Amino acid sequence: MAIHYVPTSGAPRGAFRRPLLVAILTTSLLATPCLFAEDSAALLAKASRLAAQGDLPTIAAALADRTVTAEALVAAYLQRIETIDRSGPTLQSVLSLNPAAADDARASDARRATGETLGALDGVPILLKDNIESADPVATTAGALALAANRTGRDSPLVAGLRAQGAIILGKTNLSQWANFRAEDSISGWSALGGQVRNPHMLDRSPCGSSSGSGAAVAASLAAGAVGTETNGSISCPSTVNGVVGFKPTVGLVSQQYIVPISSSQDTAGPMTKSVRGSAMMLEAMATGEHRTDYVAALDAEALVGQRLVVARFAQGSNPDIIDRFDRALEDLKAAGAVLVEVDDYQRPDGYSGQSYAVLQFEFHATLDAYLADAAPGVETRTLEQLIEFNRTHAEVELALFGQDIFEASAERAGLDSEEYIEARNAVQRATRQDGIDRLLTEHEAVAIVSPSGPLAPRVDPINGDVWPAWAGAGWMAAVAGYPHLTVPMGMVDGLPIGLSFLGAQHDDARILSLGYAYEQRTQRRVDPAYLSHAEERPEIEQAMRPHRVP
Repeated sequence: MAIHYVPTSGAPRGAFRRPLLVAILTTSLLATPCLFAEDSAALLAKASRLAAQGDLPTIAAALADRTVTAEALVAAYLQRIETIDRSGPTLQSVLSLNPAAADDARASDARRATGETLGALDGVPILLKDNIESADPVATTAGALALAANRTGRDSPLVAGLRAQGAIILGKTNLSQWANFRAEDSISGWSALGGQVRNPHMLDRSPCGSSSGSGAAVAASLAAGAVGTETNGSISCPSTVNGVVGFKPTVGLVSQQYIVPISSSQDTAGPMTKSVRGSAMMLEAMATGEHRTDYVAALDAEALVGQRLVVARFAQGSNPDIIDRFDRALEDLKAAGAVLVEVDDYQRPDGYSGQSYAVLQFEFHATLDAYLADAAPGVETRTLEQLIEFNRTHAEVELALFGQDIFEASAERAGLDSEEYIEARNAVQRATRQDGIDRLLTEHEAVAIVSPSGPLAPRVDPINGDVWPAWAGAGWMAAVAGYPHLTVPMGMVDGLPIGLSFLGAQHDDARILSLGYAYEQRTQRRVDPAYLSHAEERPEIEQAMRPHRVP
C-alpha cells in the first residue's frame, strides 16, 4: 500500500532508450567548448567520481564552485545507469529517462556562467518515482501498461518547486506497481513496465516498496537524490533496506496534485537521499504547505542535547541482530545528549487493522477515479472498474505473477460520504494521533519517538509474493496519523542495511530532520552497496553453509 508489504518490453513511449541517450549526451559533452580550465574528458572523469561518491550537498557545492558542470554530471549519471542499472548488476531501478535532461543541464551551466543561478539545487540531477507527473516528454505510468500513454505535459507542484531551484529531472524510477496497492500477494519492487527492482546491497533481496526504484537508485548513486511517495511505509521501508535516508513529511506539506493516488488522508511525497542535509535541501524546494520553513537552516549537529525521546520498545521486533543495532543506536543518542524514556507497550484498539485497510480502499476508489478522469488523452481507462477489465484483457502481462484482489475489493467500496468510511477514518486517526503519537509524546514530555525502521530484507519471491519476517518499527503510526517520519542508516546485519526511525508531532518536520541529522553526524553508518548476488558471497556465510563432516 504506497505500501511496504509490500516482463518488461522496454521504457514507455516518449522515453529514449538508455544506450542511445548516453551516447548522444557523452558525444555532445566532449564536443562542447569547455568554459572551465580542464578539458571535457577530464571534466567528465571528475563528474563520474563525484556522482559515484558524493551526496547531494557535496554535488550542489561542486556545482556552485564551478568545479563540475551539470552537463558532465548528467552524462556521468547516465553512464552509471547504463552500467549498473541496465547492465552489470541490472538493478532495473530506473524506468525511463528524460530526453530533455541534457538541454536542461546546458541551460543550468549557462546560468552559472552568468551568475544567475535559480537556487541551491541548480544543475542537481534528480529522479522521480514514476507515479509523479512532470512536464517532460516522459509518461507517468505507476508501472502499469494502462498508463503507458499518460504523458500529461504538466508538472506536479513538487516538481515545479524542484525546477524553480534549477534541479534537473533525470528520469523516472521503477516502483511497486500502483504503489503496491493492487494485490495482497504482490512482489515489492515489481511492475509490468519496469520488471523487478533489485536491492544493490544483495541482488536477490527485496528492495521493499513501493518507492523501491528510488531507494535502490539513490543507494547505487544513479542520481543525487530521488523523490518517493508513501501511504504506509513506502518511503521508510525502501530507504532502510537500501541503506539511505528517507523522509516522509507531514501530510499536506508537499502537494499531492498530479500524483497517482491511493489515499487522500495518508499520501505524501518525500525526498530520498544519501544524507539528511540532502533530504532537507530537497524538501525545501518540494514543500508548498503553509507550515513550510527553512529546513536546511534548522539542522543542528547538537539538536539531541537535552531532548527527551520515547524509545518504542514495543516496536523493536524480535530479531536479536536488529535489537543489537537498535541498542547501539540508543547508546549513540544518549552520548549525543538525548534523554531516553523506554516504553514497552502500546496496544492498537480492537478492529484497527480492518478499519485502516477499509479507509485505504474507500479513498483509493474515489481518488483513483478522479485521477484517471483527468489523465492524458491517450489513457483509455477512466475508472477503477475499467482498469480492472483492462488488466483482465492484458492478463499475460499484468496478471502474470499476481492478481488484483485489492483493486476488486476497493471497487466495491462506496463514496467518501459513507458513514462506514467516516467512522473508520476517525477511529484510526484517533488511534495513531490523540491516543498514539500525541499521547506518547505528551505523557513522557518527549519531542520524538525512535524505533527500528523495519526488518531485514527477505529474498525476492516471484512464487509466493512478499514473505516478510516479523515486522520491526513504528512507522505505521506516523503514516496513518499523517505525521513526519525520518529514517537514517544505523548499520548493517550480514551485509543488509537497517535504519533508525524518528517520528514526531504534526508539522514538526524541521525538528525531526534536525534530530536525525545530529544522529547521522555522530554515527555516519551509511554503507555503499556491494552488489552481492546473494548472502553466500559473504565469506562467513559461505563457510557456514558448507558441510563440516566429522571423519
